[in-house]
Amino acid sequence: MPDTRSIFARLARWSYRRRWWAVLLWVAVLVTGTVAAQVAGSAYHNDFSLPGTDSQRALDVLRDRAPDRTGATVDIVVQAPAGLVAPEVRPRVDGLLAEVRRLPRVVEVGDPYADPASVSRDGTTGYARVTLDAPAEELPAEDVRRLIDTAEAAGGDGLRVAVGGDPVRGVQEGGGPSEGIGLLAALVVLVLLFGSLLAASLPIVIAIFAVGTAIGATVLASHAATVADFTAPLMVLVGLGVGIDYALLVFSRYRAELVAGRARAEAAETALDTAGRTVFFAGCTVIIALLGLVALGLGSLQGVAVAVALTVLMTMVATLTLLPALLAVVGPRLERAVARRAARAGRAARVEGATWRRWSAAVRRHAGLVAVLSVLALLGLAAPALDLRLGFADAGTDAEGSTSRTAYDLLAEGFGPGVNGPLVVVAQGGPAVAEAARNALASTAGVASVAPPQPVGDGTALLVVVPTSAPQDEATAELVTRLRAEVLPPVARNSGGTLLVGGSTAAVTDFADAVAARLPLFVAVVVGLSALLLLVVFRSVWIPVKAALLNLLSVAAATGVITLVFQHGLLGAEPGPIEAYVPVMIFAIIFGLSMDYEVFLLARMHEEWTRHGDPTRAVTEGLATTGRVVTAAATIMVVVFGAFLFDPSRMLQQFGLGLAVAVAVDAVLIRCLTVPAVMHLLGRHAWWLPRWLERRLPHAPLAHAPAPAPAEAVTAAHHP
Repeated sequence: MPDTRSIFARLARWSYRRRWWAVLLWVAVLVTGTVAAQVAGSAYHNDFSLPGTDSQRALDVLRDRAPDRTGATVDIVVQAPAGLVAPEVRPRVDGLLAEVRRLPRVVEVGDPYADPASVSRDGTTGYARVTLDAPAEELPAEDVRRLIDTAEAAGGDGLRVAVGGDPVRGVQEGGGPSEGIGLLAALVVLVLLFGSLLAASLPIVIAIFAVGTAIGATVLASHAATVADFTAPLMVLVGLGVGIDYALLVFSRYRAELVAGRARAEAAETALDTAGRTVFFAGCTVIIALLGLVALGLGSLQGVAVAVALTVLMTMVATLTLLPALLAVVGPRLERAVARRAARAGRAARVEGATWRRWSAAVRRHAGLVAVLSVLALLGLAAPALDLRLGFADAGTDAEGSTSRTAYDLLAEGFGPGVNGPLVVVAQGGPAVAEAARNALASTAGVASVAPPQPVGDGTALLVVVPTSAPQDEATAELVTRLRAEVLPPVARNSGGTLLVGGSTAAVTDFADAVAARLPLFVAVVVGLSALLLLVVFRSVWIPVKAALLNLLSVAAATGVITLVFQHGLLGAEPGPIEAYVPVMIFAIIFGLSMDYEVFLLARMHEEWTRHGDPTRAVTEGLATTGRVVTAAATIMVVVFGAFLFDPSRMLQQFGLGLAVAVAVDAVLIRCLTVPAVMHLLGRHAWWLPRWLERRLPHAPLAHAPAPAPAEAVTAAHHP
């Protein structure tokens, strides 16, 4: 007879029967990838290029006309209360600069004694701008650290020395304890959930195998493709969260089948054929959303998206292949533990199920009010996102006491905040064009100073413009826009030249504008594809609409909280713009994860609806049988993501907070309140699908024989 089982059931049976082959295969893949990555080393490379923008065109002109001016710069800031010209100070500063000139990668070193503009009015603070031979992302970390150590060694005895600049910020951030804290917290929650250290360790093992394999592959791929230097910790963040989450969903169903009296092999097969389908659907949704970021064409973001999508793919594959094998290996011990706890778990299950049923009944009695209040709460959390400002935080948000933050503060105190992020105007067309541009710039509001034009050959000159505001201030971004739209175009028309506003500060503005401009199309594509998948799976028109709107609200709420904390400085965070990568990445990740819980909950509701045709019972039983596991999975995700608030990287802190808030909001406000309320309000209409559409849609059911375990058994397995 032909094998009528689904591919998920067949995969589960293969892994279960050939458990040691499956385990050894995964061990071999993990060890091979890790060793190869260690031998090859990483070649991470940030790419912030944006073809067609003013900042990129300015950089291209400089690369062509003056390649020595395109390297990164580092500011060595010196401060002496006695004055920089004091006899006991100047020889030490001169000696320091002479030593820096001999370092590798150094092209040019400024001299504050030869340039009065590099010394503060009171004569106590000065800086030497060091030009290096490559952009910050291409400089070896050891060379940058050697420069920092050389400069700081000259400090002391009345001379304060600090070093700032993008290369310095790139090497001074070390790893934090976030991964360890997240794993430990997740283990505690899992032990409380399952009452067994062995059972609790299985989801974590799955996450470690998946993340380790993905990181090894990404490190190797970094030699052939552009992969940003913050990719690996982001992969860990996402991999730990979804790895534990996916394994928990499957393992919970496996335990439910054991409680129902099924044999271990049959329990594993049923778990993969039900919860495994949910994992596959959710994982594909996340991957689709992440790969959608590739279409944005935003340099390093493409490599990050592919790497994180690979992490989710490996997590999904490990859940569907490695987990059944591990269940076969440790199954007898788990079965004995389940048998010992069955009576108590059954009694607790009845209590737990009754609690969720009472909750569903209470929501049904006040469905309209619950739906309105929960949506208003989501909108309230999302409201601050209307003031969202994208960019990249400057050294003013670095940790107090770091050399980059000290250098930033000393420069701002001595020369004004704008000196930390000057604009570079490239003037083409001869000296007359450059001088006309200088005169126009000098009389522009928001400009503190304009240096004399610096010829770089072929009728091209550079003008360094210092704003009155800090690099990350909104006023600086507005100045860049005003220079391009109002100040420089008349000069270019009258003089017949070309004027381009560039520099790192302008490039940040261009990048943020590019993200904001392309985000609506990206959101529309991801939401549309996800809604189409839900339409096919649940054969309903209103469920995809509801899911899309609520998932958008959860992402908006997370973005609003990030804006409050990091942009407005709530809870003591340094105020600054939201990293331009963060909102799009959070949207891609959370939209997929929200679909995970959506499918898990609605699949159980759909089961009951198909079996009994009673919409009230479908909502009640769906919530009763999934409420606990969704809450537990969300708790684990929140602690794993929240642990990244301990990371020194501001970007990872924003990622961690945003993902944690989104998951918490999704599990509490949306799954426990809004979804049941809306489903009760819709009633039978929730499962409505026009007949003409029914005939044209392909079938991709989430349920397959054998029948699922009884609701009481499922709830019992979720109770410790």
